[in-house]
Amino acid sequence: MSLCRTAPQPGGVCVGARRSAQNGCSPAGPHSASYGAPKPVWSNMCREMCVPRGSAGRQGAWHVQAHAAPQAGPQGLASPRVMLKISGEALQGPAGYGVDPAILSGIARDVAAAVAAGVQVAVVVGGGNFFRGVGRWPGLDRASADYVGMLATVMNAVCLQSALEAEGVPTRVQTAIEMREIAEPYIRRRAMRHLERGRVVIFGAGTGNPFFTTDTAAALRAAEIGAGAFLKATKVDGVYDRDPAHHAGATLHRSLTFQEVLHASLAVMDGTAITLCKENDIPVVVFNLTTPGTMLQALLGDWSVGTVISSSRQEQAQPAPTA
Repeated sequence: MSLCRTAPQPGGVCVGARRSAQNGCSPAGPHSASYGAPKPVWSNMCREMCVPRGSAGRQGAWHVQAHAAPQAGPQGLASPRVMLKISGEALQGPAGYGVDPAILSGIARDVAAAVAAGVQVAVVVGGGNFFRGVGRWPGLDRASADYVGMLATVMNAVCLQSALEAEGVPTRVQTAIEMREIAEPYIRRRAMRHLERGRVVIFGAGTGNPFFTTDTAAALRAAEIGAGAFLKATKVDGVYDRDPAHHAGATLHRSLTFQEVLHASLAVMDGTAITLCKENDIPVVVFNLTTPGTMLQALLGDWSVGTVISSSRQEQAQPAPTA
């Protein structure tokens, strides 16, 4: 995505019009740099347009905005865009509550390195380090508990935004529940434009609706923005056949299909999230956030760091190469 500032040209025709004419496209007629002039009408084949910018009467206020076709990212995916889902519990560290600054800084460094390599990173953070709706007390209904959990995800999103910007990465927080003083409202096209311009976008407040998990919110946003992969950062090395915390002989799966996960009711994500990824053909990679280097490897396309879930096992046999 390129943006350049151009001064008015002789005859009132801007650089965008000349360049477009060279490509076989032309506006309805010449237009001047004044804001009272009619806007040009471009043919469907034109990939550049000239639009006004700045305050009225400013000289040289026309600029050219080129819409480049999406390119494959360094991980070799069809899309250079990934969705990173971080569980709230993974942020709390040994304290067991709140945010561990060291863990937060480590995440920010890995994301910064991935962005520098050309990966477009969107993030959803859970809120379990502050509040979990499933642990509500008698008298607190499920919907109210879920709304409190949504607010917890915004707290984590703002903390992560600050950590990323400390690493020099421009970051935007968008929330499904409007709170304009601290974040942008979720707007799909604006989120995609931020990503195209190299900004990290953190989605807070889940879907904005109770009874939906943050995993489902992440899967939904991944489908909406056209993410090429769903990277789920947890506190375990991947998907096991049994809970490794209670079964010493639990076996780690390196690859699974969506159907296998749903059929065996494996505790990866809730069924809604898995189904969303399945229907939109978004591979899921589950890896251990606490193991140094695994997050950056996953972001750069080395999916051997955890368990890969996709439409078929054949697709998982050869994980995308590391940049």
